Amino acid sequence: MKKLSELYSGYPDIEINGIKINSKDCKPGDLFVCVSGVNADRHDYVIDAINHGASAIVASKKIDVDVPVVYVEDTNKELPLLCSKFYDYPETKLELIATTGTNGKTTVASIIQDLMGNDICGYMGTNGIRSSSFNEKIVNTTPDADRLYMYFDRFCKSGCKYLSLEASSEAFYRHRLDNLKFKIGILTNITEDHLNIHKTIENYVSCKQQLFKQVSDDGFSILNIDDKYYESTSKIANGTILTYGKKESDLQIIDFKEYIDKTDITLKYKDNLYNITSPLIGEFNVYNLCGSILALIALDYDINDIIKNVVNINVPSGRCEFLNYGQDYSIILDYAHTTDAFNNLYKLLNNVKKNRIITVTGSAGGREHEKRPLMGKVVLDNSDYVIFTMDDPRWEDVNSIIDDLVSISDKNTYERIVNREEAINKALSIAKKDDIILIAGKGSDKYMAIDDKYLPYSDIEVINRYFDK
Repeated sequence: MKKLSELYSGYPDIEINGIKINSKDCKPGDLFVCVSGVNADRHDYVIDAINHGASAIVASKKIDVDVPVVYVEDTNKELPLLCSKFYDYPETKLELIATTGTNGKTTVASIIQDLMGNDICGYMGTNGIRSSSFNEKIVNTTPDADRLYMYFDRFCKSGCKYLSLEASSEAFYRHRLDNLKFKIGILTNITEDHLNIHKTIENYVSCKQQLFKQVSDDGFSILNIDDKYYESTSKIANGTILTYGKKESDLQIIDFKEYIDKTDITLKYKDNLYNITSPLIGEFNVYNLCGSILALIALDYDINDIIKNVVNINVPSGRCEFLNYGQDYSIILDYAHTTDAFNNLYKLLNNVKKNRIITVTGSAGGREHEKRPLMGKVVLDNSDYVIFTMDDPRWEDVNSIIDDLVSISDKNTYERIVNREEAINKALSIAKKDDIILIAGKGSDKYMAIDDKYLPYSDIEVINRYFDK
């Protein structure tokens, strides 16, 4: 809590309890900041904010209200500076470890917390905010600044020295991470995604690479040397560059052997070989583990101690997660929703499968249509049978989305079941011994986006109900 006069000299000594950018979230004592977004200008919601209790306003346009108004040149740029000051600069009290990439952000950020321990390292990303003191869901992978700095403050107060966070391309596009310096930046991979927001692959790559410009001079840029964009990223990366991958690198992947429930890995570091058994499966998770291990090495952890801790890694919920109900076939829940993610996933499944692969998936509405045909073809080419269904259709017709998914494949080994719960139930009902049932797209999400509503929905709850019958 601060007084408005502490935040802006010359203004009244009224108490400010919080900072808000959503008028409906305002409570008595809040300071409402009129930021501008793609779809809304918060200057239009000032009266609503005041009606909900806002005690003062920060604006960049002239407004006529009966509460104090602080005028600034750009409310979007002002917001993170204001939030930082309000919470006593919590970002400077944390060592920020940020992971970016098309795929693997959640896994890497989670592995780092598991290896370090949630007493000293917090996590923030798709799976919420976690420390030894709290474990909560959040709305965005990388929140807006009003919540971001509030969370920073909570991590500090819970005793965290480090924060492992997912840094999405959209967060850089929306300037949510402006003004931050990162001790460590990690690149997993860059493949085409989110072009509905970024419009071009060049813009998308630029937003991903922005992280490495914000690595501190005494920090580390940890890069996947096998990634297509490694060279261009390395040219703009700040701090010390550390590399991992199959090519000669600081932490080199020498060999790995995949099993249905583990991966045996041989790594090379400083001319020494290290054998690791990881509870994570798939080649993509070998890369994810390497990026995580290098982050700890950069923070002066001993590699032998890190390797001993690998057994403590938890498989992130909804990320190539095996579900066991005593059935004689495998059920895998995964967040895969890009061509690259499916290619990686099927590479693993085809290596370990003993019978059929049956996939349940769809594609989100309101997103780029261009990726759907190739993604659908990859799914059909690698599955013995596919059930196409809804996956956050928003305003789009589900059958039209499925039409896109099947448009360039000549295979007819699929059916359409629009209702996702019915689709999952159908896949489970036709499963035979040693089949693999892959349920992809939603992961551990707790909602289904239909029209402009986020309705309660969970794949795992659907599966639980099926086996509770």
